[in-house]
Amino acid sequence: MLNRLIADMLPFMPKKLVWVFSRRYIAGETIEEGLLASKLLNQQNIEVTIDLLGEFIETLEEAVSNKDQYINIIEKFTAEKVTGSFSLKPTMFGLLIDEDACYRYIREVVSFAVQKNCFVRIDMEDSQCVDSEIKLFKKLQDEFPKNVGLVVQAYLRRTLSDLMDLKEVNTDEAPLNFRLCKGIYIEPEKVAYKRHDQIREHFLEDLEFMFKNKMYVGIATHDQYLVENAYRLIEQYQVPESMFEFQMLYGVTPELRQSIIDRGHKMRVYVPFGEQWFNYSTRRLKENPKMASHIIKALFIRG
Repeated sequence: MLNRLIADMLPFMPKKLVWVFSRRYIAGETIEEGLLASKLLNQQNIEVTIDLLGEFIETLEEAVSNKDQYINIIEKFTAEKVTGSFSLKPTMFGLLIDEDACYRYIREVVSFAVQKNCFVRIDMEDSQCVDSEIKLFKKLQDEFPKNVGLVVQAYLRRTLSDLMDLKEVNTDEAPLNFRLCKGIYIEPEKVAYKRHDQIREHFLEDLEFMFKNKMYVGIATHDQYLVENAYRLIEQYQVPESMFEFQMLYGVTPELRQSIIDRGHKMRVYVPFGEQWFNYSTRRLKENPKMASHIIKALFIRG
């Protein structure tokens, strides 16, 4: 109850207080801080996904700025030989303002990434964006089949149907590349499963479908139950190591993360940074109110 109360109140708290919680889960506000965090993870044999925080812009001028920032990020991270990929949210590029402009800006980023032999993943956002983001992904994937991927969210009722539709463009030469996560946006029950057990069930259903159809999957979870069942499915379908990886958020469940690495599996950590950290932090806490305990510890416990 207390954790939920803190989670609901957090958006109205001073940013300095919110940062007490956020600093564990965000690499920092600058490219330099994102680079440092990524290099430290690389030293632990962990690959990264770089994410510039921000979403739901209001003007196309902001979209152009975000496009330029991403190209600069790719330039700097590749120059520093960071082992990783890049993740972006289409609403940062004007998806809800002008879909054609959004596509042009993201295509420019992906095209630049291809020149640097890099991979870009299209994030999935709330349900109003799903159709447009799948359309955007398919268009980019058709042109850059080995350099672009998509996030899918297990809690959405439509996800398995979307995967079935996308199966048509899956090939052995360029398997579709997905990041499978539970999902974090607040959605109505007619759109998304609400119960924890339902979300787990459909996460595993989606994962099994991907394995059966030889799609590459980033298994993005901090749930021990899902990790153990992913192991089971990997063994059941004899999935080669080249067709999956595990993914986690920066600063979350490091012990579970290490246990997966110790089993010899590839691990990728999502490294978010940027000035727009506040909304990301409050959404993370609403997704998992238990994290509120970290705020209390940080405020009242030293050492």
